[in-house]
Amino acid sequence: MKPNVGGVDRALRFIVGVGLILVALFSPHPLAVWGWVGLIPLITSAIRWCPAYAPFGISSCSKGQTQEH
Repeated sequence: MKPNVGGVDRALRFIVGVGLILVALFSPHPLAVWGWVGLIPLITSAIRWCPAYAPFGISSCSKGQTQEH
Protein backbone atom coordinates (compact mmCIF):
# COMPACT_ATOMS: atom_id res chain seq x y z
CA MET A 1 0.00 0.00 0.00
CA LYS A 2 1.33 3.38 -0.97
CA PRO A 3 0.97 5.91 1.89
CA ASN A 4 -1.71 8.55 1.29
CA VAL A 5 -1.83 10.23 4.71
CA GLY A 6 0.70 13.04 5.16
CA GLY A 7 2.22 14.73 8.21
CA VAL A 8 -0.44 17.25 9.26
CA ASP A 9 -3.27 14.89 8.32
CA ARG A 10 -1.59 12.13 10.30
CA ALA A 11 -1.17 14.33 13.40
CA LEU A 12 -4.80 15.47 13.29
CA ARG A 13 -6.03 11.90 12.91
CA PHE A 14 -3.95 10.86 15.93
CA ILE A 15 -5.27 13.72 18.10
CA VAL A 16 -8.90 13.15 17.08
CA GLY A 17 -8.58 9.38 17.55
CA VAL A 18 -7.10 9.67 21.03
CA GLY A 19 -9.69 12.30 21.97
CA LEU A 20 -12.61 10.13 20.91
CA ILE A 21 -11.23 7.11 22.74
CA LEU A 22 -10.79 9.19 25.90
CA VAL A 23 -14.43 10.27 25.62
CA ALA A 24 -15.45 6.61 25.34
CA LEU A 25 -13.39 5.69 28.39
CA PHE A 26 -14.28 8.53 30.73
CA SER A 27 -17.73 9.83 29.77
CA PRO A 28 -20.69 8.48 31.74
CA HIS A 29 -23.07 9.20 28.86
CA PRO A 30 -24.43 6.02 27.19
CA LEU A 31 -23.71 7.36 23.71
CA ALA A 32 -20.03 7.75 24.61
CA VAL A 33 -19.53 4.21 23.35
CA TRP A 34 -19.42 5.81 19.89
CA GLY A 35 -16.07 7.23 20.94
CA TRP A 36 -14.54 3.87 20.03
CA VAL A 37 -14.94 5.01 16.42
CA GLY A 38 -11.75 6.89 17.30
CA LEU A 39 -9.86 3.68 16.59
CA ILE A 40 -10.34 4.31 12.87
CA PRO A 41 -8.42 7.60 12.63
CA LEU A 42 -5.85 6.24 15.09
CA ILE A 43 -5.18 3.17 12.95
CA THR A 44 -5.11 5.12 9.67
CA SER A 45 -2.63 7.50 11.29
CA ALA A 46 -0.40 4.60 12.33
CA ILE A 47 -0.37 2.85 8.96
CA ARG A 48 -0.36 6.12 6.93
CA TRP A 49 -3.05 4.81 4.57
CA CYS A 50 -6.70 5.80 4.42
CA PRO A 51 -9.10 3.49 2.56
CA ALA A 52 -11.54 6.38 2.00
CA TYR A 53 -8.85 8.33 0.10
CA ALA A 54 -7.86 5.43 -2.18
CA PRO A 55 -10.85 5.30 -4.60
CA PHE A 56 -10.61 9.05 -5.22
CA GLY A 57 -6.83 9.15 -5.62
CA ILE A 58 -6.52 11.63 -2.73
CA SER A 59 -3.20 11.97 -0.94
CA SER A 60 -2.15 14.46 1.71
CA CYS A 61 1.49 13.35 1.43
CA SER A 62 4.13 15.66 0.08
CA LYS A 63 6.41 14.26 -2.63
CA GLY A 64 9.03 13.18 -0.09
CA GLN A 65 6.48 11.30 2.04
CA THR A 66 5.08 9.02 -0.65
CA GLN A 67 7.82 6.39 -0.30
CA GLU A 68 6.81 3.21 1.46
CA HIS A 69 8.57 2.54 4.77
